[in-house]
Amino acid sequence: MMGLVLAALVVLLLVLRQPLLVILLAATAFVHLVWGRGQLDYIVEDMWVGLDKELILSVPMFVLCGNVMTRGSIAQRLINMLAAITRPLPGGMAVACVLSCAVFAAISGSSIVTMLAIGSVMYPAMRQAGYDLKFTLGAITSGGTLGIIVPPSIPMIIYGLVTETSITDLFAAGFGPGVLLTVVLSGYSIWFNRRMPTQRFDLAEFLHTCRKGIWALLMPVILLGGIYSGYFTATEAAAVALAYAMFVEIFIHKELRLRDFYAVVLDASKLGGSLFPVLAVALSLNIILIEHRVPQSMVALMQGYIDSPIVFMLMVNVLLLVVGCLMTTGEAILVLAPLLMPVAEAYGFNRVLFGVIMILNLEIGYLTPPVGLNLIVAMSTFKQNFGLLCRAALPFIVLMLVCLAIVVWQPWIAMYLVTGKL
Repeated sequence: MMGLVLAALVVLLLVLRQPLLVILLAATAFVHLVWGRGQLDYIVEDMWVGLDKELILSVPMFVLCGNVMTRGSIAQRLINMLAAITRPLPGGMAVACVLSCAVFAAISGSSIVTMLAIGSVMYPAMRQAGYDLKFTLGAITSGGTLGIIVPPSIPMIIYGLVTETSITDLFAAGFGPGVLLTVVLSGYSIWFNRRMPTQRFDLAEFLHTCRKGIWALLMPVILLGGIYSGYFTATEAAAVALAYAMFVEIFIHKELRLRDFYAVVLDASKLGGSLFPVLAVALSLNIILIEHRVPQSMVALMQGYIDSPIVFMLMVNVLLLVVGCLMTTGEAILVLAPLLMPVAEAYGFNRVLFGVIMILNLEIGYLTPPVGLNLIVAMSTFKQNFGLLCRAALPFIVLMLVCLAIVVWQPWIAMYLVTGKL
């Protein structure tokens, strides 16, 4: 009975269009009063326990690192180098756009930061080169989504926090699907632009761009090499990435001045100010749910109705695709991951694999209305109609759904670097 009351409360707040923080606070207060210790001041105690983790420091540092690189020239230098490599291909500039998003994603950990950093350079360049408007918008917005699947990924860190999953394993598992998506999007770019003129490979230009971009290219090598070798933790990797980006942009590229750093920190603080209160309340709710064995009750309930792991995974994928249309990735992970992950484990799915599948689903949500963040940001950045952006993203959404199905069908793509087994 009380569960129905809680569900009705959440639905009412959703109908009233309350922010997620208010909904989570109301749900957490209800759970504490009805099933918990009956005192609301325990919410604050659980919030402190939930946030008292060193790993959380990596989130603002990765965000700050992405902002530093967006203000500097690392993105431009990466694009120049990759464009010099792909120029002999049909649609070479489009392929360079996708590859640049993948490489930049291996530094920033954020979809929107990746899209803005690469898109602000590639959009005018591709339009000037004669690329189709819808294709250009679709390539940039879909390429930006690689920011949350190619490690290091901020949503992976959040998933690891709320499910107590190894961040290193999640990063390793994200590498295979990230490569698959990059290859598929690049292949589609070549096919779609197969009639566009190509250019000869210029070795002198390539060597020149390598000399200019070597510091930018070394960054993901140092970052991911340190994580996968076990030399860095995720938090240490974030600190190294931030220090490296600041050093390169201020002292080598000289594109960022120390007095500009205040504005960069201010931008990163705005994101932290919106994320961390929600994260604190969600972790508090997670603690009380675990104490009262709610995930175990959900496992028993689901297994009473669904026998097949395949049917369960199909239902979860549909649920996550719908949720991705209505909630941001961070919000969806905070609300659903603590509940769905134990159920997935009961059906035989590894928690690392389930995290990757969950993030792949929610990655598509960046391109689906009404809460497709990449579409909303692109609308204001590139001054285009929202409907046009939705139509531009459609073929790329289909390609991403195909990649999602392949990973679910062949889980070794994600798990090979974790387990070493095909």
